Amino acid sequence: MATESGERFSPHVRGVTVTTLATTMGVAAGVGSALLAGGPTDRTGLFLMIGALLLQLPALHLLGIDVSEFGIKDNLYLAFMTFALWFVTWGLLLTAGARL
Repeated sequence: MATESGERFSPHVRGVTVTTLATTMGVAAGVGSALLAGGPTDRTGLFLMIGALLLQLPALHLLGIDVSEFGIKDNLYLAFMTFALWFVTWGLLLTAGARL
């Protein structure tokens, strides 16, 4: 997987890793919001999503992804994917009235 330039991951594996982590963190934040928040107006859910956003860059660094080369496009992609999956997951759980 390593190239001659010293990169640990190929661009495809790097993209899949970043996307998988962002979506997994979004779903985890959505489930956590359903468990801990009292309803859609409770700010606990929003704080969980922001926490998931803040944990991603250190987690990617631990996985071996060079986050120092992330530009604004990469950071916005992480934020959007996390927010979208958090929003959809929490919305589905609120709509279904699921008790986890």
